Amino acid sequence: MTVTLSEPGAVCALGHNCETLWRAALAGDQAGLKASAFVTNDGTSLFAGSVADSVLPVIDSLPEAMRTRNNQLAVAALKQIEQPLQALIQKVGSDRVAVVLGTSTSGIASGEEALAHDETEGGLPGSFYYSMQEMLAPAECIATLMGITGPVYSISTACSSSARTFMSARSLLRLGVVDAVVVGGVDSLCQLTLNGFKALESTSAGRCNPFSANRDGITIGEAAGLFIATRAEDKLQSSAVTLTGACATSDAHHMSAPHPQGRGALGAMQGALADAGVTAEQLSYINLHGTATPLNDQMEAYAVNELGAAKVPASSTKALTGHTLGAAGAIEAVFCWLALAKQNGLPKHVWDGVKDSEMVDINLYEGGLAHAIEHCLSNSFAFGGNNVSLVFSRRNPHGA
Repeated sequence: MTVTLSEPGAVCALGHNCETLWRAALAGDQAGLKASAFVTNDGTSLFAGSVADSVLPVIDSLPEAMRTRNNQLAVAALKQIEQPLQALIQKVGSDRVAVVLGTSTSGIASGEEALAHDETEGGLPGSFYYSMQEMLAPAECIATLMGITGPVYSISTACSSSARTFMSARSLLRLGVVDAVVVGGVDSLCQLTLNGFKALESTSAGRCNPFSANRDGITIGEAAGLFIATRAEDKLQSSAVTLTGACATSDAHHMSAPHPQGRGALGAMQGALADAGVTAEQLSYINLHGTATPLNDQMEAYAVNELGAAKVPASSTKALTGHTLGAAGAIEAVFCWLALAKQNGLPKHVWDGVKDSEMVDINLYEGGLAHAIEHCLSNSFAFGGNNVSLVFSRRNPHGA
């Protein structure tokens, strides 16, 4: 079944809506990745991809238990799709609309603030609610704001979280449970994430440098990306961009390291292409997982080569947005949607250009695309071997 995807709502370090984000992506603008106010437990000040407070909506009208930065990011993206979503709700009914979001830390930053208050004041602040930290929180926030009464839930599979939501949304639509799904993901910066990746020795000293011989780890970011998904056959939306293929695998090779030969990653890509009825040669673009860690990039380059897609233009947009964790799959789906809809280029792969002699070559896109963009593959590979690949197309490859 083919799923139609609306024009998305998006906010990240690269831009506060699709237009600003896309201009910056085409230019390869890394200005959003900069030294942050976050300091890890060992005193290190890390680079991060943070969203400016000035572009985020005021959420004082929300119930107090929903007033978190994570929800603020989600609402910023929601406002960009609010009008078409409201029209759909009126057409099909609030009980025929679902919300499925991915997140990895949800509102844990509010919990960190509450604990800091407890250490200095001897008690948690009255404005803190445990529910702020629950994985359900952002999906529940959107459902509350829009009056949605269909299924509402979140998925948390680390860095593949919001990629996995597209598969769940498609299942809900295929089964006829609902007629529309708000799908995507959101994650905000917090000390837990920064300290955790620092402890794993996975963070970069500056801006990340994916697929370079000099890569030294990830730069963490925050983002929200939301779409409205409907069955293409229902013709509820006019968008020409569709989700045509998806596949999830679990190689369970290691808690935090990928399988060296990318067994699960390759399986996810092969499965997504087979599901879409698209060959590797037909791909116009690959949005790489590309975390800029030594093991991940080497594995992914090998897997792309084994897929037969070494010549397909590819880039890691994490060099522009930072690694947005549970929101990564969604914000990278936004890039694919824009490439297919705009037909005026691809996100540049930004790196220092120093090739790793131990890594197989793939076609890292640095500009100059002239051909039409018809099919995009997007990869999200997470801890524990949770791998998801998605295929987005400008038209249904089966001709329906």
